[in-house]
Amino acid sequence: MKVDGRCHCGQITYEAEIDPDAVMICHCSDCQALSGSAFRTVALTRPGGFWLRSGELKTYVKIADSGARRLQTFCPNCGSPIHAASEGEEPKVYSLRLGTCTQRADLVPVAQIWSRSALDWLGGLESIPRRAKR
Repeated sequence: MKVDGRCHCGQITYEAEIDPDAVMICHCSDCQALSGSAFRTVALTRPGGFWLRSGELKTYVKIADSGARRLQTFCPNCGSPIHAASEGEEPKVYSLRLGTCTQRADLVPVAQIWSRSALDWLGGLESIPRRAKR
């Protein structure tokens, strides 16, 4: 599936080819810290399936608990996270951060990973009052 997206300020734009059967919610503590939220929603691209259309990504290398080096990319202007990937040559699979994806409402997660790090209160979200606007 072809998708496109942009960072919050619009400096970074991209296109990607993702696997709609590889849309996941990640509860790992790294995703919590790097997203500033309780979890992150991601989609895996097809190998080599990410194309930067404008801007230049800033990269941060995070060493995972496993020792793997993961490239975390973001907009240098607004800080929007764009994707993560392993180090090395193409073609590689990118873990696209769906908050920046235009089609995010259509990409329903099919799995939750690293659930041992999930925050306990997530299971009670339906009981918290909702408002359409602030």
